[in-house]
Amino acid sequence: MESNLTTLAGIVKPGHQVASGNAEDSPYERGTLEMQLPFFQQLGLDLSGFFLGTLNISIAPHVFRVIQPKYTFKRVKWHPNYAPETFSFSPCKIMHRKIIYEGWIYYPHPETKIGHFQDDSILEAIAPKIPHLDYGDRLILGINPQEIELDVMADG
Repeated sequence: MESNLTTLAGIVKPGHQVASGNAEDSPYERGTLEMQLPFFQQLGLDLSGFFLGTLNISIAPHVFRVIQPKYTFKRVKWHPNYAPETFSFSPCKIMHRKIIYEGWIYYPHPETKIGHFQDDSILEAIAPKIPHLDYGDRLILGINPQEIELDVMADG
């Protein structure tokens, strides 16, 4: 991976499955990423070559904070029945089985979401479909330290 990236180990965890549209209790008629994609594209970020779902990557014992992402789209009204949301994106690299994939850290700002929150040790990433990737698999994540800040979890 590139020397300007911070690399850390992660484990793929099950998510809420709302982004992919596979959640049975989703308030949305389709996957959220499928619905958001045209809005992000119009704002300058083309995610059309990526899998329309997120990878939920546990970086515990680390936690993260989005500090200076490449893109922040404020108050995106992507669904007619819900309030606008703010989204940030930071480029990342994901290495699985010695293959490196280009991706994006996807951060729907919690203060503008209606539900399906993640804890601060779960990074959501958008990537191409990665063959043979399953829940519990380990991977290496490369993130830009100028855009995503890491810290170690405080004892609970």
